[in-house]
Amino acid sequence: MTPSDAPHSRWSDLDRPPLNVPALRRGLLRPGGLWTALDVVESTGSTNSDLARRAEGLTEGTVLVAEEQTRGRGRLDRTWTAPARSGLFLSVYLTPGDVPVERWGWLPLLTGVATATGLARAAGVDTGLKWPNDLLVTVGGEERKAGGILAERAGDGVVVGMGLNVTLRANELPAPTAGSLALAGAVSTDRETLLRGVLRSLEHWYGRWREAGGDATASGLQEAYAAGCATLGRTVRAQLPGDRTLVGEAVAIDGEGRLLLSTRDGLQEPVSAGDIVHLRGIGGGLV
Repeated sequence: MTPSDAPHSRWSDLDRPPLNVPALRRGLLRPGGLWTALDVVESTGSTNSDLARRAEGLTEGTVLVAEEQTRGRGRLDRTWTAPARSGLFLSVYLTPGDVPVERWGWLPLLTGVATATGLARAAGVDTGLKWPNDLLVTVGGEERKAGGILAERAGDGVVVGMGLNVTLRANELPAPTAGSLALAGAVSTDRETLLRGVLRSLEHWYGRWREAGGDATASGLQEAYAAGCATLGRTVRAQLPGDRTLVGEAVAIDGEGRLLLSTRDGLQEPVSAGDIVHLRGIGGGLV
């Protein structure tokens, strides 16, 4: 039987080999480290949902990776799908019990910083952060969304999930505004290398943040996020809860992780939740 006759074979696309689980465990699981368990499943609906259902029995540092995710979820109940083995689809379970709960909102921003840092080293790609949880790359001179982050309370901790397009080709993109590391010119699209780089970076930033008691300023997280945030300095439109819309210039990330918008009337308004659209100018072409 030829590969074309066996679409479900793990090796049917030689450009997208399966992950080597024993090698990943050897490289990431170590005594005293954050990561305590790592499993890879062939296919699942949502790694976030899977970990959330098991949260009561999980230890901190549990990692679940899927070769294919069929019902991946983003913010505002959006779906995230991609061909099998074309990206990184994973969730981790964290229990920052020594950090005040009101500071846990920094976790998706922390994951963004860690991912961007890890990808810069492992893939040689400059990854921008669109507040609050999108990962942007540049393809043909245009900003494209290559990934997203979703954090959800579960049990005594938080499940943080990430989806990242790695080898998606132009004809596989779900939307014209989407991109992938390959299309952005990554020097490496080896998923094992990328996964190790992202998880090691996440361990580093999570450790700094916890040591500072969740203080984003003292840990350097607030400064790092602002430095990599593509939203700052842009005119944006915020779709806020209650069908309220706010247009203004994104001027800062405050100590609570909120986006500060400077509006036309000269006021600064913090945005803690909402959908952000980057605008090219006051007239509003989308970026």
